Amino acid sequence: MLRVVVPIVVLVVFVYGLIDLIRTDARQVKGISKPAWIVVQILLPVLGAILWFLIGRPRGGDAPAASAYRHPTAPDDDPDFLRNLELRRRNQAEADRLKKLKDELEARERRLGDDNGDSRGQGSGEAHGSGDPASGTDEVK
Repeated sequence: MLRVVVPIVVLVVFVYGLIDLIRTDARQVKGISKPAWIVVQILLPVLGAILWFLIGRPRGGDAPAASAYRHPTAPDDDPDFLRNLELRRRNQAEADRLKKLKDELEARERRLGDDNGDSRGQGSGEAHGSGDPASGTDEVK
């Protein structure tokens, strides 16, 4: 039983120490540089991990600096992204509404222009009583 437990404990300590070292910010590492700590942990698995936890690992007083690091968030969890998304949606809805109103106004103006143009052309020919095409063109201009 002891032959199984000891290697498992060694492996767990080594892996935990190495992962903790890799996840630690390089500016917070104490003693030697981060790559040097990785080499020490690989060459001396148990002793390297123990030294890391005793000497190289940042203490609890350095925790606020570590917690100041902002991890990336998913887009649906990011309040800035959601706020911008809502603004874009509102702007698009407003642009669509304005385009629809503009199209309706242009259609109305075309309808009114067609109605006025037809009644003028018929009314002007009857009012003057002449079939002179030049007088009709003057009115159109």
